[in-house]
Amino acid sequence: MATSYSIETTKSASLAKRKGWSLWIKSIMTVLLFGFAILMILPFLWMISTSFKINGEVFNYPIEWIPKTWHWENYQKVWGGTDPFYIFYWNSIKITVITVVGNLFTSAMAGFAFAKIRFKGRNFLFLLYLSTMMIPGQVLLVPRFILFDQLHLINTHTSLILPGLFTVFGTFLMRQFFSSLPNELLEAGRVDGAGYWRNFWQICLPLTKPAIVTLLILSFTWHWNDYENPLIMLRDKSLYTIPLGLTSYVEEFGTNYVLMMAASVSALVPVLIVVVICQKWFVEGVASSGLKG
Repeated sequence: MATSYSIETTKSASLAKRKGWSLWIKSIMTVLLFGFAILMILPFLWMISTSFKINGEVFNYPIEWIPKTWHWENYQKVWGGTDPFYIFYWNSIKITVITVVGNLFTSAMAGFAFAKIRFKGRNFLFLLYLSTMMIPGQVLLVPRFILFDQLHLINTHTSLILPGLFTVFGTFLMRQFFSSLPNELLEAGRVDGAGYWRNFWQICLPLTKPAIVTLLILSFTWHWNDYENPLIMLRDKSLYTIPLGLTSYVEEFGTNYVLMMAASVSALVPVLIVVVICQKWFVEGVASSGLKG
């Protein structure tokens, strides 16, 4: 009895010691992650603070995180100045919304086909399609420009929308998620007389909300912040998107930092709204699809 009691006591002490170490490790990791989070958010706080200053206060040292005088007129100049920011805002919203909706639709259909429809050469075709991700996007810029020039689409928003409607990454992401759905769902649908379209639209697609939201956030962020493609395809300032519109504040003899920061804060709002609303499904979609890095 004494020996048994001694063993139980030793086990309890060992377990308590392991729990204590685990608690210490979690506490240290929490402090480190909190510190990294503060470092990540500091540039955004500086951007917001700078948007309410005047140019002479931008590079004051030490940094004045809270402006002495809040210059709200910076936002008035951005939205109603010589280059009204709402034009760039509307162009970005139009291009991004159309592209993201089209990308979600085509990626979902292609992902369903590669995951649930059996046809000859399916795996080879998917690997061939997936291998195109190894081609740098910059390599395709010149051929794409020549093609759109021959189609008379240069200096139009169509030249930015069309390439974004079909993405290899979106197809891969949706295919991974559709593959995780049991085939019994489709078999039950076929028993009830459902074809491929009905199985896709009414049975499988409603179950892929996390993957759709994940692709929505990634695609929205990419197209909203895209600078390279609009720079090459667009000429008229009335067609500029937000990233190109920000160059309006880079002047010949310097950069108007306060107006640029005010415009950047305004541009950040839609991205924050989308991420905050969809964050729950985004995390679930990344975990379910196996997406990493």
